[in-house]
Amino acid sequence: MVVMFTIGDFARLAGVTVRMLRHYDSLDLLVPAHVDPVTGYRWYAAAQLPRLNRLVALKGLGFTLEQVGSVLDAQVTAEELRGMLTLRRAQIEEQIAADRDRLTEIEARLRTIEKEGDMPELEYVEKALPEMRLVQVTGRVADTSELGRQIGPAFDRLVGGLTASGVTLQSPSVAWYDGDAEGTTWGVGFPTALESVDVEGAAVSALPACERALTVIHRGSMATIGDTWQALATTVDAQGLTAYGPCREVYLETPMGDQDAWVTELQQPVR
Repeated sequence: MVVMFTIGDFARLAGVTVRMLRHYDSLDLLVPAHVDPVTGYRWYAAAQLPRLNRLVALKGLGFTLEQVGSVLDAQVTAEELRGMLTLRRAQIEEQIAADRDRLTEIEARLRTIEKEGDMPELEYVEKALPEMRLVQVTGRVADTSELGRQIGPAFDRLVGGLTASGVTLQSPSVAWYDGDAEGTTWGVGFPTALESVDVEGAAVSALPACERALTVIHRGSMATIGDTWQALATTVDAQGLTAYGPCREVYLETPMGDQDAWVTELQQPVR
C-alpha cells in the first residue's frame, strides 16, 4: 500500500510551501499522486520527493520553470545534477566575493565623502625617487576595483615563495601602480640585490627612478588609504603639476596584527 501525504505534510517534508506545490501542479511540473474527486484535496506520494528535490535544485541554479520541466523530463541523474549544483555553487561564491568587494568599495567611498573638507593636516614633500631593484610579482586588472583582491594575496604568495627559497626579505616592501585607458598594471615586491630568484611567478626587475615626485605619509590601514591618495591627487592638481606613473606605496612600518599602526609613504611622480 502506498502511503499518501496531504499537501501540507508533503510541503513540510520537502521544505517548500503549499503555495509552491499548487503552482508546480498548475504548470504540470509536479502533479499530485491523487486528487480527491469530491473535496479536491491533493495527495502526494513519498516517491515524488526526488522529482521535487530536483525541481527545487534546478530552479536554484537559475533555470526557468519551463527549462526545469525539460530537464526533469530528460531524466537527469543524481550525479549529473550534483555536477550542475557544484558549478552553480562556485558561480554564486564568486558572485558573493565580488559583491563583498563592491560593498567594501562603497563603504570606503562613503568614508571619503564624509571626510571631504575634514582631512587631517598632511605634509607634502617633493623629492626625487631612486631606482628600486625589486623581487616582485606583477599583474594587470581591467578595473581598479579588482586591485584589492589582487594585492594582498600577491604579497602572501611572494612572501611564502621567498621564505621557502631561503631568501631574506628586505624592507621596505613596495606596491606600485601604472594605469592607462585599458586598465592598471601593478606590482608588489621587496628590495633585493639578487639577479634572479627561483620563485614561481616572481622576477627581479627595476622600478625606474624619477626626478620629481610629490609624496605624503599615510598613517593607518589600507581601508582608508584611498582618502590620502585623493588628497595627494588634489594637491598635485592645485600645484599645477601633472601626475604620471608608476606611482608607489612604500610600506615603512607594518606591525603584524595592527594595520591601524601602519605607516605608508605615497609617492606620485609629477612633471
